[in-house]
Amino acid sequence: MSCISALATFTDGFHAEDSCNCMQYSTLGKTGLEVSKISFGAAVFSSIYGEFEIKEAEATLVQALKSGVNYIDTAPWYGQGQSEECLGQILKDVPRSAYYIATKVGRYCTDYKNMFDFSAKRTRESVERSLELLGLEYVDVIQVHDIEFASDVGVVINECLPELENLIKEGKARFIGVTGYSLNHLKECILRAPGKFDVVLSYARYTLMDNSLESYVKFFQNENLGIVCASGHAMGLLTNCGPEAWHPASDEQKQLCRKAAKICKEAGIELGKLAMYHFLQLSGATTFLTGMKTRHALDMNLNAFYCGLNLKEQEVLQLLKDTVFTKSFNWEGVELERYWSAMKKLQN
Repeated sequence: MSCISALATFTDGFHAEDSCNCMQYSTLGKTGLEVSKISFGAAVFSSIYGEFEIKEAEATLVQALKSGVNYIDTAPWYGQGQSEECLGQILKDVPRSAYYIATKVGRYCTDYKNMFDFSAKRTRESVERSLELLGLEYVDVIQVHDIEFASDVGVVINECLPELENLIKEGKARFIGVTGYSLNHLKECILRAPGKFDVVLSYARYTLMDNSLESYVKFFQNENLGIVCASGHAMGLLTNCGPEAWHPASDEQKQLCRKAAKICKEAGIELGKLAMYHFLQLSGATTFLTGMKTRHALDMNLNAFYCGLNLKEQEVLQLLKDTVFTKSFNWEGVELERYWSAMKKLQN
């Protein structure tokens, strides 16, 4: 844990020390970056999670940064550049020294034919386009997005990674990461490229309904990786409002989460706050990444971190664990099967 005023991202004239000195910071693996325990997921600054208001998005991100949050995550996939473009508009008025930012390569378009491309050529084009949209000279972390969708991990190892290393040498990025839903695919890729990755991002794998990430933490730590634990709300599934229509969970899984939301609503409690509190309990993760498109969501998530749960919230959380989320479940393989089925039809 670091004193806020000693952090590389603490910026006089932007941060007020007394407004963010409660935040906790940890070193992101071997990068040396001291990142906040809560980090900002900018996928919500796109159509993926429904409509958002740019002025509210700006106010939310700036308030988060001023509160000590110093790590932002985005990707070309989020609205096909919409998230990066939105961030570029907001961050032009924020000192570059005040934050670290990560984006991704590999996942792009909504049509299946052009959705994934891990080639060296596309990797370079993607990074340069991301920098243009973000209005930045470099990103701190460049990540290979959803590794399990690569037809052969060899193209990642032999094309994508060497090109990312070239981009780092050119000063367009600082560190390399890998992301995915499938923990086995993440492990395989990391083992196939020893020492090449600095950061691993796992999403929706440590939540009220799925604790799978817990058994991989030691492996990631032994590889000296910074662990970004993302999406404690399981991409909207663990909220009172529920997920977007595209969510890959099964109808049965969605029904269980609707049952949990109903219990919370009747108690006057937000399921999202309980999910965030539970999410933050994973030992070994460096930072907990969550999407926040309103200041209300930001305040709720920070409150779950700073203050924990009140007695009533604790009782409802325990009730959910005892009666609703009694066993671990996930949707692994659903999106992969859908993708390869669509690709097979295109090839025929």
